[in-house]
Formats: sequence, structure tokens, C-alpha cells
Amino acid sequence: MEESGSGFSVEHRYRAARKQLKTTIKILRFGVGGVMPKTSFRFNLITAAFAIFATFSAASAGVTPQLPYPEGQPTAREIIEQVYFVNHFYALKNFAITKKHRKITVLISRAKGKRPTTNTLERYLNNDYEDDPTVRAKDLAIFRSGKLRGTGILITDYDDDKKGQSYMIWLPALRKIRRFAQPAQDDSWGGLDFTFGDVVLRKPENETHEYLGKEIFEGCLEGMDIPKKHQNRYTRRLAKKSCAPKGKEVYKVKSTTKFQNWWYDYRISYVDTSTFADYRTEYYKNGRKIRFIDRDWRTLGLDDPRALAWGYWYGKNFETGHESWAVIPKEVIKYNANFKRSLWSERTLRKIKR
Repeated sequence: MEESGSGFSVEHRYRAARKQLKTTIKILRFGVGGVMPKTSFRFNLITAAFAIFATFSAASAGVTPQLPYPEGQPTAREIIEQVYFVNHFYALKNFAITKKHRKITVLISRAKGKRPTTNTLERYLNNDYEDDPTVRAKDLAIFRSGKLRGTGILITDYDDDKKGQSYMIWLPALRKIRRFAQPAQDDSWGGLDFTFGDVVLRKPENETHEYLGKEIFEGCLEGMDIPKKHQNRYTRRLAKKSCAPKGKEVYKVKSTTKFQNWWYDYRISYVDTSTFADYRTEYYKNGRKIRFIDRDWRTLGLDDPRALAWGYWYGKNFETGHESWAVIPKEVIKYNANFKRSLWSERTLRKIKR
């Protein structure tokens, strides 16, 4: 029996939809490589969007788009609040990583000794909700290739700090939207070596902060070396490892988690003393460094020095050898653009083509 207006039987479409749902859940929980970094998780809808990049959610301690640039020497807590401001793009009305010709953001995941896997995506963040009494920001991610192709995720962040974010995911095989509660901070983000805490959810009040002084950042940031035989059309012309932070003055801050039995005891951040870009974060457990994240930043040339954009995120788990790299070409970055607010809606999710 054929379904009206379709060349596929109802049974065939049902089987395809079930397969798509299982694949999506597996990838969002374990990553495209099928390897989950050693962190506990619940349902990990990793909106990998955010691409590192997604990131927004407000802190009850006053980290809002109105946070002023500090005068004089900031405290450790104030430094981390500024880092939060920068990573949530609060200096901008909106921020997007789009697609331009063949340029697009690439998420690369590689288990130790394995061939890397890739997904590509677009991401659109809107911070311009001053006239809305309930919404602080909305974030939209659309996967354009890989096993998540055609999947879309819309996250809404609320002014009420006691209210968790809401997540809507468009599943193309089912042609339906599913709604989920806010994930846990220690859930892996897209199966990558970043957690939802790293990318979106960790707030300054979740840790105690200690100022360790200033120093000069030595060396370059890390990145992934991909053998030519393992490269594909998305990874052949990736950016080189960045040496932009080399020689810059940074604050060094130790942040100790307040959560019990957490996956790390404390982390150390290296933060630019002028822009508050966090170039490197190292995570420690029982005195051993277990993971690190490097972030390449680009200035947008605006009056506020905190108006920055990502070049890439690179992370490595020393316990598993797993690596992750999210690379954003400069050509795809847009900010303070004239996007219609209707872009951040269920209608946009339903219009996504597989």
C-alpha cells in the first residue's frame, strides 16, 4: 500500500524514520565517531551547533549584555564574568556562522588511532531581545552534512535564571519536532571533547575563583594534524594552528568546581588582559591534567575590545586520546546583521531540507 503523494510505502518510511531517530540519538549522545569522552551524561542532544560554538545562558550574578568593561585590576570572579560575556557574544546584537560558497564550519571528531569523522553546520545566535520580558537569547543550529544532515536545533534562553533553557530538535526522517529539557553540564557536547558546561551552561557562580597572577602566553595553540589519506573535501584546507596569542599578556585564574564528585576538581584559564579572550583552559583531577581546550579568537574591530569571534576550538582528552576540532572560516562569520526575528522559530526548523 502506497502513502498518498509518496513513492514510498508507509512501512518503508516508518523503518527509515526509526533508523534516523536511532542514528540521531546515538550521534548526539556519543558523537559521530561512536566514542564518548569520559564524562557522565543523560540525554545528550548536543546541539553541536554551537559549534562551538553555541553559547549563551545568563548568570544570576549579573552577567548580561549590559556588563561594563572593568576599570583597573579585576578580581578573579570579575575576570571569569568577562570571559562569560565574551563567549556568549554579548557585545553583539547577533552572531552567525553561515555558509559562503564552499566555506562552512566543520566539526571534526577523532578517536585515538581512528579516521576522523566530520559534520558541518550553520549557526545563528540572537541576543537582541531587550523588548522581550522573558527571552534573553535564541540560538539556532542547522547541520548541513554528515550523519546529522538535515537536523536542526533551536535553543531558547530565558531572563529568569531559575528557568532552564528549552531545546527543540527537528528530526528530518520523522518530519517532527521533539522538545527536551536542558541537558546536564557534564554531558558531552556533540560527542566532542567539550561539555555543555564548557560551551553553554557553566556559570561563574558554579565555581570559586582564585587569581594566580599575570604571565606571557608562550607557544602556539594546538590543533589537529590530519594525514592526507584521511582528509576529505571539508578538511583539506583547514586553518593552520594559530600562534596569535603567543607573546600576549594573560591573566591566570584557577576555578574550583562547587559540584560534588565532579569530572574535574579545578581548571586553570589563560585569559587575555585586554579582550578577555580565554585562549586555553586546562582541567585537573586528583592533581593530574586530564583535558584541555584551546580557543583561537579573532577581533571584529569594534569599539568594544570584547567583540570577538572564534577561529576554532581544539580539545583533547588525555585519558582516552580522543580529539575534537571545530573550525570556523572567517568568510562565514556575520554579526549585527539584519536577520528577521522569525528566523529563530519552529517554522524555520520545519523548512530545513535534508
